[in-house]
Parts: sequence; C-alpha cells; structure tokens
Amino acid sequence: MKYLLDSNTYIQAKNFYYGMDICPAYWDWLDQQFQLGTVASVDMIAKELKEGNDELAQWVKDRPEHFINNDDDETQSVFTEIVQAVVAGDYNPGNRDSFLAKADPWIIAKAKTIGASVVTHESLAVQNTKKVKVPNICRQFDVPCLNTFQFLRELEARFVLGT
Repeated sequence: MKYLLDSNTYIQAKNFYYGMDICPAYWDWLDQQFQLGTVASVDMIAKELKEGNDELAQWVKDRPEHFINNDDDETQSVFTEIVQAVVAGDYNPGNRDSFLAKADPWIIAKAKTIGASVVTHESLAVQNTKKVKVPNICRQFDVPCLNTFQFLRELEARFVLGT
C-alpha cells in the first residue's frame, strides 16, 4: 500500500464533490486503486464508516478487503508510541481523548509500519495548538500526509466523460 485513506476522505467525497450519484467514476477509480494495491485503509476506519446508515456504509460493507488489519505487533507498538506522545502532549483533554478513541492513531501507526502516506482532510494545526490533528501527529512520527486533491494529482486520476 502506498496510501491509507482516513474516514473523512470518504465522508467528504460522498457528501460533497464526489457524491456517489454524481461521480460514480471516483468510486470505481478507488476500487481500481485498491485492486492495484496502491490504496487501502484500516479496519478501524471501516468500523467507523459502517456505523452510518447510508450508501457509504454499504459501499464499505461490500469491500472488506479494502480495509487492512491493524492488529499486528508492529502496528500495536507504534500505536502505543503515538498514544504515549499524545498523552504527554499539551492538548485539550476532550480533543485528546476523542482522537485516541477513534481510528486516527491506528491509521497513522499502520502507515508508519508499512511506509504509506495518510490521506486526510484535516489541516496541519499551528504550533502549540491544543487540538490533536492527524497531520501534526503524522509529522511528529515522520509519516507523509496529504489531502485528497494532492493524492488524486499524485496518482494522476482523471474523471472524464466518455464519448
């Protein structure tokens, strides 16, 4: 895997610019990238997305192979390091606890162990922020992080009308 997708990339795509009803090519392209082994996500992201009661939840349920395990020893070890760093950081306790309870530290840990980039819609927070943000933790752990549009450009995605 070269890229691991955060849950917000799926949600934002579905709700806005790549709605499943207006841009099915995006979702087909994701399927192709999964088949090529370029893109994936982790089990914890699938768990979050399946909690919805919509077409995205069904899309995820239909594609269990797109979500890789994050319970291997190496990922567990990096996850523990991330938790320790976040707990030791000067973060807002509610934000910190929310971050740690979700899939965010898991996707970062898995990306670190397999040498992948994290794709997220979160933005890098200013230094000394009290919020825990995926791009900041990625930076702290030397994990590349980019947004959906950078990701699409890196992979030279093209969604064009056929003739």
